[in-house]
Amino acid sequence: MKKILALIFLISSFAHAQYTVNATMSPTIDTDWVILYKIEGASQRFIQNSKIKIDTISVQGKKQALGSFSFTLPENTKIGSYRITYNLENAGFVDFIFNKEDVSFGFNPKYANQTVTFTTSKENMVYKSYLDKNSKAQETLDSIQVAALQSPDLNLKKKYKKALNKVNDIQKNYLEASNGMYVQPFIKASLRNNPPEILETPEKYMSNMIDTFFDNIDFNNKTLLNSSFLTSRITDYVFYINYSEDKETQQNLFKKSVDTVLSKINNVTYKKDVIEFLVTQFETSMNLELIDYLFETHYNKLPANLQDKKFKEGKKALFAAEIGRIAPDFSWKEDGKVLTLSKLKDAENYLLIFWSTTCSHCLHEIPLVYKYLKENKKVKVIAFSLEKDAFGWNSYKKTLPNWHHVLGLNKWQNKTARTYNIVSTPSYFILDANKKIIAKPELLKDVKQFFTEK
Repeated sequence: MKKILALIFLISSFAHAQYTVNATMSPTIDTDWVILYKIEGASQRFIQNSKIKIDTISVQGKKQALGSFSFTLPENTKIGSYRITYNLENAGFVDFIFNKEDVSFGFNPKYANQTVTFTTSKENMVYKSYLDKNSKAQETLDSIQVAALQSPDLNLKKKYKKALNKVNDIQKNYLEASNGMYVQPFIKASLRNNPPEILETPEKYMSNMIDTFFDNIDFNNKTLLNSSFLTSRITDYVFYINYSEDKETQQNLFKKSVDTVLSKINNVTYKKDVIEFLVTQFETSMNLELIDYLFETHYNKLPANLQDKKFKEGKKALFAAEIGRIAPDFSWKEDGKVLTLSKLKDAENYLLIFWSTTCSHCLHEIPLVYKYLKENKKVKVIAFSLEKDAFGWNSYKKTLPNWHHVLGLNKWQNKTARTYNIVSTPSYFILDANKKIIAKPELLKDVKQFFTEK
C-alpha cells in the first residue's frame, strides 16, 4: 500500500513539474514548424522548437484547415516574456507572458498579435483584456482631439472629458485587478499621459505626445527590460512619432530622438542591445549618417568590455563602399611607381571598375566604356582586374591605354574586392575628386547617364 501511495505521489508531483503552451492557428500556414524564444532585452534566446499539426474542421458547413502546436516547459522555466515565431520570412510571431501556469491561445497568423485570444493563463487574459479596452478607449479620445483640431468651432470639451475619464477608469480598474501579477508593470507603462483638456493646435498636440511619451515608463524595471515592450515603444518614438518630410530635419529628429531614448537607459547592457537594435533598423534604410552617429556618439562610449568588436567592424565593413563614403584606399604599381587611390589628383571624377579577363560580359563591355570615355579628360578610369594570374591581364590592358590598371590576384578572395563587397563583374563606382563615392551604376547605360547629366 505504501508503495502504491508513493507511486501516486510521484506521478502527481511529476504532473505539476511541467507546464504546457498550446496554440491553434486558423487559417494555417505553409510551414510545419514553430520556434519558442525567451525575450531578453532587445534580443531573444532560443528555447525549443515544435511541429505544427494540421487538422480539418467544419466551419458553417465548410471544411477549413486548422494548425495546432504545443510546447512542454520544465518546472524551472524562467518567468518572463516569450515569443513564438512561425514565419521567419514574414516575421510572424506571437508574444505571451509565462508565470508558472499553462498557456493556451488561438490566433490568425496573418494578424497574430491583433487577433490572439487567450483561453488559459490569468496573466495573459488580464493583460490582453486591458490592451483591447485601453486601445479602444484611447482611440475614441484621440478621435475627439483630432475632430477638435479639424473643426475648432465644435464644442467637444465635455465629450473629451468623458472619454478621458473612461481611459483613466480602465487604467485604475486594471491596476487593481493586476495587483501582485507579473503583467502589472506593462499596464502601468501603457497609459499615455493625456492632457486634461483639448489642445488647440496640432503643434501643441504633437509636442505634448513627444514630451510625455516616456512619462509612465520605468526603464529600470526588470520586467519591462526583459520583454519586447520597451523595444516596441522605442521603435514608435524614433521612427514614427518624430517625423518630418524634410530630409535634413528628419536626420536631426532621428539624432534627437536617439539621444532622448538612450539618456533614459541606465542599464549599460540593455543600452548596448538597444544601440545595436537601432543600428540594424537604420541599416534597412541604408541611413549611414545615423549608423555612424550611433557608433561615434553612443556605442564607442560604452565600457570597452561590453562593446562587440565583431558587430562594429562588421557593420563598418558592410557600408565601407556605399554612396557617401570615402572609397576604401588601396595602392598598386604603375610604370615603376607606387600609386594610391586617395592620392590621385589627375581628374575631377574617377570611374572605378572591378572586372576580369575571364568575364565574358566584361570583355564585351569594357571596350565600350573605353570608347565612351576616351575623349573625356575630366574622368579617369581605374580598372581593377580580378585575376588568378597576370598572364591574360598583361596583354589585355595594353588595349586600354591612359587608364590606371590594377591587378587584383586571388580573384573573389582579393582583399580589396572583399572590402568593396564585389560579388559580380563588372561593378562600377563613380568617385569625386576627393574619392568620395557619389554613385554606384549597375549597368553601362547608367554610367553613361550619370556623365551625360553631370
